[in-house]
Amino acid sequence: MASTIINEFRAFAVRGNVIDLAVGVIIGGAFGKIVDSLVNDIVMPLISSLLGGRIDFTNLFVVLGTAPDNVPRTFDALKKAGIPIFAYGNFITISINFVLLAFVIFQMVKVVNKIRLQDEEPKATLPTPEDILLLREIRDSLRSNK
Repeated sequence: MASTIINEFRAFAVRGNVIDLAVGVIIGGAFGKIVDSLVNDIVMPLISSLLGGRIDFTNLFVVLGTAPDNVPRTFDALKKAGIPIFAYGNFITISINFVLLAFVIFQMVKVVNKIRLQDEEPKATLPTPEDILLLREIRDSLRSNK
């Protein structure tokens, strides 16, 4: 019984789709880090400079509770102190990150589909069967007799 389960699991684990999925997850994790860097290090600084200053979007928030006087009014300090905050800047950053990631994945899928279409050989057209040709001739003959 145990050896059957092990054999079934081995067959499942080495199946092509499982390996492809594992590779995709690993590459996706690394790709996510690249997109995070693109958003945080390139896109967000450009947007903040276009808006007239060096705005760090992650530090845009509204304090919802009362913070003690000894806690600095920074995102990290307030979070560590357990003060409820409405962190809309962080949401903006993550939303831009998502849109960029979705756009890049869309472009990648588009390119892969285009390559697949180029790699596929055109399907050979089969000759029309004799009975269909005969029926077409009869149809055409009947049309011309009207």
